[in-house]
Parts: sequence; structure tokens; C-alpha cells
Amino acid sequence: MHTMTTYRGRFAPTPSGPLHFGSMVAAIGSYLDAHAQGGAWHLRIDDLDPPRVAKGAVDSILHGLEAFALPWDGPVVFQSRRGDAYHAALHRLRQTGVTFACACSRREIGEAGIAGLEGAVYPGTCRDGLPAGRAARAQRVRVNDSPIGFDDALQGRIEQDLARDIGDFVLYRADHVFAYHLACAVDDAEEGITDVVRGADLIDSTPRQIYLQQLLGLPQPAYLHLPVALNEQGEKLSKQTLAQPVDPQHPWKTIDSVLRFLGLTLPGEYARAGARDCLQWAAANWRREALPRRRALPAPGDHADNGAP
Repeated sequence: MHTMTTYRGRFAPTPSGPLHFGSMVAAIGSYLDAHAQGGAWHLRIDDLDPPRVAKGAVDSILHGLEAFALPWDGPVVFQSRRGDAYHAALHRLRQTGVTFACACSRREIGEAGIAGLEGAVYPGTCRDGLPAGRAARAQRVRVNDSPIGFDDALQGRIEQDLARDIGDFVLYRADHVFAYHLACAVDDAEEGITDVVRGADLIDSTPRQIYLQQLLGLPQPAYLHLPVALNEQGEKLSKQTLAQPVDPQHPWKTIDSVLRFLGLTLPGEYARAGARDCLQWAAANWRREALPRRRALPAPGDHADNGAP
């Protein structure tokens, strides 16, 4: 348990669309974990990749969090405005000799036929220099076969062999976009984030972020990966799976459903209570040990229907 003054958590949504039940699980879960421990809760917008940013989504997210009584501490951080910090981190890594230029296309990597955790593992083609006549498409970081492990507060011990499971991974793409893993490591350190509470769909990316923290000499936060909400077809709720937006005009039902998903049941006297009162009760009764440990769970029925009866 952290002291009253040290805990700093965050919520870092991608503005690819409005808030849906799955994103509310991450928002409310991270908010409650922070407030249950007297900590701060910060908001960061993961808008690194312009094609994934939907018009109006940032305003929708900000207004939605306000409607659900989820006030954040400090200014909102936009990753799209933090290129100088990421360039500086990439420069530091280049100086230590752990990065290299890569000319390989996704198709060429796929044709190497080495299966990993998230598709094809990079085969190391450009590790010792670019092939003759080829131009760099990306900057990658060299990995080794020493396992990267961490103790997740909910999921237990997680270990990953980056060389076997991922391969040398991209830090900077041909289209001049920094990789999420680099941005996340740099931003968490700069914001002083002590605890990362997010969905378990990101648990396999955590060792890459820890590896970069180690290379850059950055502190490693504690991690807690919440269950991911699934639709009726067993797919993660997302814009791609047509997850319905939550209704900020009627927040009670969404909050009630999210709390049940996370192992909390509002008392009867909170039926149709305001969002702020419900979340204050939830923070006072938040217990990490009561959270479901499965990495994915079906969302409660009618989670898309957030209107009052």
C-alpha cells in the first residue's frame, strides 16, 4: 500500500472514438485505485498515431469523464505534443548503441515465418547494418534473451523473453511516428507515475516498456492489469468491434455495471444516486484482492444501454 503522498496513477485513452464500456473499466478502475490510496489521477491522451485519432474524440472523452465525475489532477498531457521528449530519449538510446536502422517491410518480416506473441518476430535482418541499396524505414532497439519479468498486482508474475517472443522492436516508424512503448516509458517517468492500472490487453506490452525503462535509467512503476471486457462474440470491446458509446447523460447504469464487473456491488440506497456519490462509496470500499483475476470477462448485459429506465 502506498502512502498518502506518493501514489500517482493515470488514464491514457487513445482518442479513436468516444468512451465505451471497456474504456470506462480502465478509467474507473484506475481512478478508484488512486483515490482509495489517497493518490493523484492524471489524464494522458495517447494521440501519437494521427490516422487513429477520430475527429471530436478528444472533446468527447474529456466531457465524458467530467459527466461521470472523474476529475483528473493537473493538466491533460497530449502525446502528440511531446515529440521533443521522445526524440531526446531516442537520441540517448542511439548514443549507447542499442538502436539500429531497419529497412524491412512488414511483409518481409512476416515472410521470415517466425511466430511470436503479437504476430511475426523480427528476424534480425538489419541488426548488423542495412542491406546494400536499402533505405531505413524505422529505428529498432536490440533486445536480448534475458527474461524481463514483473509482479503484476492482480495477474501475478509475468515473464517474457523479448528475443523469442517479440524480437527487436520498433521505436520510430518510417512515417515519423514514435512507438507507443517509448512514449509510454518516457511519459510515465516524467509524470512521476508510480502505479499503472490498465486493461490486461496491454500486459504483453509491459515487458517492452520495462526494457526501455531499464535502458534509459527510468523508474519502473507498479502494474495492475484489469480484466478486459468482451462482447457476446468473445471479442474485446473497442471501436473496431463496434462497441457502443456510453451515455454521459445517464451515468448511473454504466457506473453500476463497471463496478459489478470489477467485483463491487453498490448498496441499495445508491440506486440512481449521482455519479460522484457512487464513486466516493466505491473508492472507500475498493479492495484490490476482490478484483476478478481473469484477464478477460464478458461485459454485463445491456452495458450499451445506459439510459434510465
